[in-house]
Amino acid sequence: MMNPKQKAKRQAILTVAHHDYEKGLNARAFFKLNDHALGEDLVQGTFTKTWSYLVRGGKIDIMKAFLYHILNKLIVDEYRKRKTTSLDLLLEKGFEPKDRHSEHLLDVLDGKAALLLIQRLPAAYQKVMRMRYVQDLSLKEISLITGQSNNTIAVRAHRGLKKLKLLYASLG
Repeated sequence: MMNPKQKAKRQAILTVAHHDYEKGLNARAFFKLNDHALGEDLVQGTFTKTWSYLVRGGKIDIMKAFLYHILNKLIVDEYRKRKTTSLDLLLEKGFEPKDRHSEHLLDVLDGKAALLLIQRLPAAYQKVMRMRYVQDLSLKEISLITGQSNNTIAVRAHRGLKKLKLLYASLG
């Protein structure tokens, strides 16, 4: 059983995590499920499971990784629950497929081109750019991983992005 001080500390940890990661978790859930309401439910379930784990005395080293792991498990469970619906049945009910993903497809293709261009950057910038924009790590997290100062990481990210934009502009 937790004493009130421990409970308050764990609540504070979860509140900060909710503030910092809820938006990203919701985006991930929507991306995977294409349903805002269901995604929000799964994100809330993620925080509920995290709270249960903390109450049982669990220790979380990296909150972001833990939350995304739980959310991914819930998404997989949701996939397993879903039943497939035939296209003919959907068309009979009035569903009309639309081509609303064309702009998204262009964004994805631009993103893939940018990923390939990262390989052309000087080695000092490649690692920071991958960690920042591919793995979506914060400057502080990159700093902890690499052992370099936040300022050094911020400068490298800024200069790397500038060089990446120049490379991208030279393609078109």
